[in-house]
Amino acid sequence: MGKIYVTDLYKPKSAFAFVGCFGFFAGEPSGELVMNKPYGFAIMVPENEKWAELIEKCYLDSKKVTRYAIKKDTKFDRDMLKEEINKLPSGYKLEKIDSNNYDECLENPALEDLVSAFQSKEKYLEMGRGMVVTKDGMIVSGASSYTRYNEGIEIEVDTVESERRKHLATVASAALILNCLDEGLYPSWDAQNMNSVRLAEKLGYEFAYEYIAYEVK
Repeated sequence: MGKIYVTDLYKPKSAFAFVGCFGFFAGEPSGELVMNKPYGFAIMVPENEKWAELIEKCYLDSKKVTRYAIKKDTKFDRDMLKEEINKLPSGYKLEKIDSNNYDECLENPALEDLVSAFQSKEKYLEMGRGMVVTKDGMIVSGASSYTRYNEGIEIEVDTVESERRKHLATVASAALILNCLDEGLYPSWDAQNMNSVRLAEKLGYEFAYEYIAYEVK
């Protein structure tokens, strides 16, 4: 998934990898690459301070934020994850994301990131993995593959505001992690905020380090 841009096809000194809404810069800082942002919202991750300064210079309205990297070598406790799934509150149902509910995810602004990074519905159903929680037939929470690579996925978790703090995200995430493990995929986690860090730790992950990113509209 994603695209890689370079300053020179034959002897590249700089690179910009864009996956979903995330852009990663490496090599010699290049204003040309920084300005080559695809249309729409992006989260730009600089390799170092020189890249960061260039992003700030090119996008005066960019928002500097702190994100939280999670370790990539988690040994998951399957029994604990199953116990978390069993805590799903009464009145809710756990389901896989499939051809029947994909469109509902995509059409809801609170849930669209569960599937929107994939080029099409067909591509998501082929490569994506996801679980949702429904209430009265409507999706209210979910955990899904924001991106997919050969050995695993990057997890995206979303819950509609009125249904938060009800253990729903934990259930969906635990189910997705178990599904990934069954398929031999690693469920990678990157946290936008400390609430996401705490959820990750609840599921068995460990915090690694903070890093700087820029939100650019």
